[in-house]
Amino acid sequence: MKDRFALHFVPEAYSVAGPKPMGRQAAGAALMRAVAQSELSAVGCFAAGEAHAGECERALREQGFKGAVERVSQGRPQQLERFGTLYHPAPGIERLAWRRLGIGERRYSLCGVTHTTSSHAVMSAIANLLVAPVRSWDAVICTSRVVRDSVREVLERQADYLRARLGAQRFELPQLPLIPLGVHGRDFAFDEAGRGAARRRLGIEDEDVAFLFPGRLSFHAKAHPQQMFSALERADKGGRQVHLILCGWFASEAIEKAFREAAALLCPSVRLTVLDGRTADSQAAWAAADVFTSLADNMQESLGLTPLEAMAAGLACVVSDWNGYRDTVRDGVDGYRIPTIMPGAGAGLDLAQRYDDGVDSYDQYCGHTSQVVAVDGAQLAQAYERLIKDAGLRRQLGESGRRRAREEFDWQVVFGRYRALWSELDERRRADAALVPALPQSVPDRLDPFAAFASYPSAQLTPESIVELAPDASLAQLREYREMGINRFAASSLPTLEEFGQIFGSIESRPTQVDELLDALGPCDRPTLLRGLAWLCKMDLLRIGMKT
Repeated sequence: MKDRFALHFVPEAYSVAGPKPMGRQAAGAALMRAVAQSELSAVGCFAAGEAHAGECERALREQGFKGAVERVSQGRPQQLERFGTLYHPAPGIERLAWRRLGIGERRYSLCGVTHTTSSHAVMSAIANLLVAPVRSWDAVICTSRVVRDSVREVLERQADYLRARLGAQRFELPQLPLIPLGVHGRDFAFDEAGRGAARRRLGIEDEDVAFLFPGRLSFHAKAHPQQMFSALERADKGGRQVHLILCGWFASEAIEKAFREAAALLCPSVRLTVLDGRTADSQAAWAAADVFTSLADNMQESLGLTPLEAMAAGLACVVSDWNGYRDTVRDGVDGYRIPTIMPGAGAGLDLAQRYDDGVDSYDQYCGHTSQVVAVDGAQLAQAYERLIKDAGLRRQLGESGRRRAREEFDWQVVFGRYRALWSELDERRRADAALVPALPQSVPDRLDPFAAFASYPSAQLTPESIVELAPDASLAQLREYREMGINRFAASSLPTLEEFGQIFGSIESRPTQVDELLDALGPCDRPTLLRGLAWLCKMDLLRIGMKT
């Protein structure tokens, strides 16, 4: 199994430290932990700068990683070759593919992963995979069957357009493997003493039944709560007190107020407890609960981490038959999946257009679409009722889910599937590379500016150009000009003072042809030295002419 890979480290994608943690960030942080707990010999950190690279290494070390953490500058992607695979924490690998094109497509594979696919930015990134130099030895991991369906739908529509517009016939796609996100199951193991303490803390008696709805608490961007509240109220409770624990975070006070008002109106007999899921209260919520419920109705949902956590905690699950919940919770085995319905194709193009035109925000777009997704309210109330009345059924379903979480969704298992995929991509890269046509190595929309704007100047500095120092040129003047505020910002793209000194020494007092000068300087960064010669001309320290 592959023993090394490189992370494309974008700090916010691997941290839940912010005030509004998202599922993709929780997944990224959990992946970092899985990497740290693996026996990998080395991990590459492909980061924008030393600060980000240091943050990546600290995150891995804090989780116990013993292997090497090797930093790879984004300016030197060719160094990724020794890792074989670069993992990107989103589906949009197209820009990374263009970056790889100029240094050799066969050096390494790219691997992205889907989270939400409903934003237009993500849809555009997926559509662009068909025109970017993405190869068969690349992959975009799809976390659920439904998200893979949505990715394929976008790709097929883009292919249809390219056939009609350009007569395109050959399309090379990345692999689209189906691998779920994972859960660190030990985080959700509670003994009876811990459960009892949590229930007492939250005022839940032994015979009471506690339902838990965790995660981001949003009626427009996650799960609309009305049918949950109403079904809990309608369910025959057999004289038992039912509690509903909302454990997560609200994006605003207005959203929290709306939740509380709806609960008071729709399920007055249910005792409501609201906890901040970003604090230690989260553990108490999981330990105290008897049943997990989540009625996701939002298109921005792709897999859903909370059902995995619920199964790891041994909770019976009641979920909507929606998104990746269909891949995780087995109906009648680990809990109940409640049927859903929404309008068919043709009912929402105006909503997509309003979002694209900027009339509606992404949140509004999500809210308008989710408002017309419904679960079967009668079946939902029946599922709640069965679980309220039958403690044995709750235990049976919960234990089934716990086994499934341990065997299929624990991060140790899931990360093993990642590594197996990356080994397969290595094999594809070696085998398929000889079968596919080579592509031009220039990136059409990221050209060398001195090529893209070659017609702007009167003349160009070329290897045949003749250069000579101005009569009054000196290194002292060069140092003075270089440190002026109007020039200092460009130092990183120009030769060093030592290299400028070598240029002065090689030219001395005689005119010199540029290619002869570069040869005399020996091994060097030719583009930087060419820029340095033009900059000396800008400073009036060098004269440039053409060979006659």
